[in-house]
Amino acid sequence: MIRRYGKQFWIMCASSVFFFSSFNMIIPELPAYLTQLGGEDYKGLIISLFTLTAMLSRPFSGKLADKVGRIPVMIFGSAICFIASGLYPLIGGVASFLLLRFFHGFSTGFKPTGTSAYVADIIPANKRGEAMGILGIFNSTGMALGPSIGGWIAANYTTDILFYTSAAFGLMSVLVLVGLKETVKKPEPFSPKLLKMKVSEFYEPRVVGPSITMMLTVFSFGIVLTIIPDFSVYLGFENKGIFFTVFVIASLFIRLIAGRASDRFGRVKVLRFSSISVSIAMLLIGFASTQWHLIGAAVLFGMAVGTNSPTVFAWTIDLSREEARGKAMATMYIALEIGIGTGALISAAIYDNDPANFSWAFWMGSISAFIAFLYLFSWEKRYQHKYE
Repeated sequence: MIRRYGKQFWIMCASSVFFFSSFNMIIPELPAYLTQLGGEDYKGLIISLFTLTAMLSRPFSGKLADKVGRIPVMIFGSAICFIASGLYPLIGGVASFLLLRFFHGFSTGFKPTGTSAYVADIIPANKRGEAMGILGIFNSTGMALGPSIGGWIAANYTTDILFYTSAAFGLMSVLVLVGLKETVKKPEPFSPKLLKMKVSEFYEPRVVGPSITMMLTVFSFGIVLTIIPDFSVYLGFENKGIFFTVFVIASLFIRLIAGRASDRFGRVKVLRFSSISVSIAMLLIGFASTQWHLIGAAVLFGMAVGTNSPTVFAWTIDLSREEARGKAMATMYIALEIGIGTGALISAAIYDNDPANFSWAFWMGSISAFIAFLYLFSWEKRYQHKYE
């Protein structure tokens, strides 16, 4: 398998491990950190501001990935992760914290867009599902390592050390890209003129189906990122990153199988299964009353997300045009950020720092994923032959 995908693909995977570890290791500690700064009422903005910037930057990162090249876009995103993480210890108030979260969002607005477009360039169509599953395994490894490392550092050292460690991981995600071959055939030099966007450049209409599916299913992830740290403490967990570690490890074991299944049986059929699984998982999280109940629900949630993510990515690539692949991936990522951001905001508003509201916040994610399940039947009936 190593030779089948080539050196470039595995370098992408290594860079993704460092990148996702970098910004995920600080997430479980940020609600408490913001509370210490006096911003307890702004917990929903921890995720939503981050995703807002990522969403706003996606059209630009998609265009630049198609014009300037995949590698410069990836390097810029990872560099932002390095800089932002190093700045957290220097802030001293709620406003500066929220501004830095806004700035930090540029990292995910650029790095994953460039990575996905690069992988799409070097992987043949009949292996896309499997390749995206493998890439997802490395992404998930970073997402699993990050909270675990972050929780251990926060418990044994200081939050400042945690932020500096996050910065170091961001720097490593840049360094492993050195010497990588660009896949855009005739890249243009960067010019401020490239930042001028036409209406047609903001999204790729061919990938609206997978984008809507992504938005409705990752709404739950925005809820989890925002509410689970407090819910974990409420149920007696000392390490707020345990849920994230269990969820991500569970997703590791399903991604490769899910990618191959979508290559063989079709993207939409697999996504029906994953979306209803997300809905059931969020329902169970809302009913969890013990640590073991929550861990069990985390396993199901991880398997559902691990099935959903590589399949949506592969479906997006299937529908995209080669010359607009960066824009197509950016469109899907915009939907992802909208889903995560709205999930974070709505769940924070419902929760309102009152433990009595935990269940209702999680059940909103169940409803959203069920709507995705219904939407997939509608899409297949109306559009399945349109882009064939």
